[in-house]
Amino acid sequence: MITKPRIALIIGIICISIFPILVKLNYTPGLISAFYRMAIALAIILPYAIFTKQLEIPKGSTFFLALLCGICFGSDVAVWNIAIQKSTATQASLLTNLSPVWVGIGTFLFLKPKPSRNFWIGTSIALMGMITLVGFRFFAQLSFDIGFSFGVLSGIFYAIYILMSKKVLSKISIVNFMTLSLISSSFFLGVISWLLGEPFNGFSNMGWFILLIQGLVCQLLAWTLISYSTQHMRATRVSLSLLAQAILAALLAWVFLNEVITIQMILGGIILLFGIRITFYDKPLFIGERNKVKLPPL
Repeated sequence: MITKPRIALIIGIICISIFPILVKLNYTPGLISAFYRMAIALAIILPYAIFTKQLEIPKGSTFFLALLCGICFGSDVAVWNIAIQKSTATQASLLTNLSPVWVGIGTFLFLKPKPSRNFWIGTSIALMGMITLVGFRFFAQLSFDIGFSFGVLSGIFYAIYILMSKKVLSKISIVNFMTLSLISSSFFLGVISWLLGEPFNGFSNMGWFILLIQGLVCQLLAWTLISYSTQHMRATRVSLSLLAQAILAALLAWVFLNEVITIQMILGGIILLFGIRITFYDKPLFIGERNKVKLPPL
């Protein structure tokens, strides 16, 4: 049955999937593109939050965690942009989707309950998929270029963001959280861009149009819809569904950017996504383990 949360999730995934294509067009530098993505979204949601009186300063550590979430998410988008521009939209999208693996590792180290055996099996398979995707020779020679390194780093930043935002969202509203995190991410990326001498203007009309689409569609609309679906659906289902973003981005890159998708990349991507799928599977994988568990009748 097609429900409103599912429709919202589908539209949100589509909105995110077009982002790597827009970045790969290279109308603006990757870092400044991340800044404007946050700043444009903030310019819309901040007046709304103030007008509806949803903007509040949380008590205790929640406020600082919300700001830190913005810095992590801004860093995630910035390094992802650079990864896309230095490699391909396909590779960068697949590598950043390793974030569920890093989330599980972070959960094992800092949170409870600990990940199950399925998580570690899925993680091993996902890492094999990553090796297949990039090529065994890169790992044998330790020849990791900036595109690969930043693609993985993007997933790590996003994993940290997920772990922290889960705690913050249990205490404040979505609008308040998004506003605070966008304030911190915009300020952080703006300062970094200024220190590195990034251009804040001088773009073509198409460049400004792409920045506008990134801020309104890929950030504000996409993450509002995904947050709405998360409130009404199981988090695991939402997380699994978001993996479709990598596949859709690869197809769009093939159609609009003429990116070459090799058999090795397809095989590596399938193995990577299959491994991540296993990390979300609750029941025992093997028959012997299933017999030890008393499962409820179908």
